[in-house]
Amino acid sequence: MLQPPPIVLSFAANDPSGGAGLQADMLTIASMGCHPLSIVTAITIQDTTGVNSVMPLDAEWIADQARTVLEDMPVQVFKIGLLGSVEIISAITEVISDYPHIPVVLDPILTSGRGDELASEAMIDALCTMLLPQVTLITPNSLEARRLALQDGDDPESRLELELCARRLFNMGSEYVLITGTHENTKYVTNTLFDENGVMRIDEWERLENTYHGSGCTLASSIAASLASGLSLVESVIKAQDYTWHTLQAGFRPGMGQYIPNRLFWAQNLEEADNRKD
Repeated sequence: MLQPPPIVLSFAANDPSGGAGLQADMLTIASMGCHPLSIVTAITIQDTTGVNSVMPLDAEWIADQARTVLEDMPVQVFKIGLLGSVEIISAITEVISDYPHIPVVLDPILTSGRGDELASEAMIDALCTMLLPQVTLITPNSLEARRLALQDGDDPESRLELELCARRLFNMGSEYVLITGTHENTKYVTNTLFDENGVMRIDEWERLENTYHGSGCTLASSIAASLASGLSLVESVIKAQDYTWHTLQAGFRPGMGQYIPNRLFWAQNLEEADNRKD
């Protein structure tokens, strides 16, 4: 009997466009050789231009979805995306706290690419106080890192130093912080991995000209899949960045909005190579 592939359980919202959310997670996790489990947190009305509406599911349903598959299959990593409500955050926190040996990768989705608000201040507070102490790695972009790290007395219009943001996220409980630099005004996209002692590594990537729907989901899910496959956290971050950049380079624009990462770019390359052999 063949050994089953490593299993990653994703908590995320449904995205009908297939660009982000559960669909992005499933494609990415499967593309990287793992088996994805999908726990639906919310139903969205969205396309490649933005999110029009979000309907969070009942928190008990979300907990029941997760506990049912967790009692049936061994999960190597949890990946968490869009949450939907304070009650959902509380339910997920309770579920994952029963599995302290399983690493948790959190992609804190606060807004859509268009700027649609996807997390209230109450949800951000619950994320920081309840969920972050359970998290192995949080993967905010620079805008999300500054919003999560904002404290009473800070100027809301100020641009907090990213190292300060990382330090504050550590104080809230996360073991590692990966802050991505897509939204920074820099020649290259600079992603910085922090641990409790400060900067662990800095990676620079060529800045591509398009904007993408689901790039953050792809990065977090590919880190989760790499961890599930047995790589260390640093190795997982390196491999996932390379995978994600290539999905963006091979991205496509199926609608009138943003590009979508091509999570199966490698399969297309294999097909093209086979065609050349023929």
